[in-house]
Amino acid sequence: MKHLIAGIFIICCIKNATAQEGNLISPNIEKKYSLSYKELKEYEGLYQYINNTTLKIAASPIDTILLCIINESRYPFTTIGKDIFLNAVKDSVVFLRNSENKIVGIKSGKDTFNALPQKVSFPKQMWYARPDIPANFTYVYQQPEDDNDGLKTGNLVNTGLDKALLSEMVKKIVDGTYPNVHSVLIIKDGKLVFEEYFYEHNKNKLHELRSATKSFISALTGIAIEKGYIKSKEEKVLPFFPEYTFKHNTDAKKQITIENLLTNKSGLDCDVYNPKAVGNESQMAYENDWIQYSLDLPMVDSPGGIGQYCSSNPIIMGRIIEKATKMTLPGFAAQTLFKDIGIKHFEWNFKPDPSSGETFCQLNIRSRDMAKFGLLYLNNGLWNGKQVIPKQWVQQSLDKHSVVAGLDYGYLWWTKYLDANGVRYYGKLAQGNGGQKIYIFKELNLVTVITAGHYNMQSSSNELNAKYILPAFNKK
Repeated sequence: MKHLIAGIFIICCIKNATAQEGNLISPNIEKKYSLSYKELKEYEGLYQYINNTTLKIAASPIDTILLCIINESRYPFTTIGKDIFLNAVKDSVVFLRNSENKIVGIKSGKDTFNALPQKVSFPKQMWYARPDIPANFTYVYQQPEDDNDGLKTGNLVNTGLDKALLSEMVKKIVDGTYPNVHSVLIIKDGKLVFEEYFYEHNKNKLHELRSATKSFISALTGIAIEKGYIKSKEEKVLPFFPEYTFKHNTDAKKQITIENLLTNKSGLDCDVYNPKAVGNESQMAYENDWIQYSLDLPMVDSPGGIGQYCSSNPIIMGRIIEKATKMTLPGFAAQTLFKDIGIKHFEWNFKPDPSSGETFCQLNIRSRDMAKFGLLYLNNGLWNGKQVIPKQWVQQSLDKHSVVAGLDYGYLWWTKYLDANGVRYYGKLAQGNGGQKIYIFKELNLVTVITAGHYNMQSSSNELNAKYILPAFNKK
């Protein structure tokens, strides 16, 4: 199974590496062989995949490339010969034919997956941001509708935002200058004043958050401490798992605290940016017990030392919340955070075992609910008069406690600046691979949400903020 994972699915397994998106794999691999769109369509279809799941293969009419689609994530294949392709990590993927020259499966390494007979369709909305709108359309701003979902709406007038810049942004998303942007939402002064969706996405569609999920785990940790389920952030980690016997159980490992998990300073040998690290989330994804795997890792530093981007840390933290509350993590979220801010529709399969190998325990929610979460943190944990998250916890979460991949880091939150026409704006950020971003700009009383499909490549989320949203405030 490892060969197919390396051949296709490893692209998904590194989905949580989001600290510096520019360091991820570029899709611009030079083509060595050319196939027409009509020829590529021959490979389209539904195929078997790992853990009794399926994947889709689709030919893009936009840029004439073949895409592997797992859940909602798309990964480009580069054509290098007839029936032979490379994935983004340059491993070969070969399509198999029978004696009648019909495609019957995919082979990568030692693994083969059969083509399935079910027909699949790929609607125009998959490929075009607004398929029924002419290329020379003029964007007309509309105030977001009040859906009675707890999020107040308002008009752009008197917000300071530049309607002309936002119109230009929408036009460039629609004409493909910025492809695969799924939604852009802006909250200013407590109200949702801008809300646009593209491709197959709309305000009711759930979107995968990837590593932005980690910031929700941070929030739930603060709530669990405030409610007395967890004594404090100084509690040691290993006593939560008395049923385990861990390898490399040194004195240093016994000192790992909850705060060390939240700051990515556990000291475990796990770092997505260090290829020599023993801990690897791609490997962890197919381990029978992710907690065992993670806490078996050797120590490379004392707890509280250097910051390392390690997805094991929030996974362990999520499991601690479950053990402390005697609830599932999604169940605890539903009874506390989600209930309080009106998140009613979500999907969250938090099972740290191979059944989550494709989803990596990530949360799926609406873009509007991402905006609510950002607004909650902008308002120091207060929602409609109720203190949902302790104010002190919110402030601590957004403060600098670590440096991870060269960026200031709080409790599973990032601090990042954007330069807008020479003016620097510092924001707090929940982010996930593909361009899933919740930006909080406290000084501007502003929250922006962008979702996208730029998996394992540089997303345009930062540029959209820097070129079309923030410059409106440069003269203010």
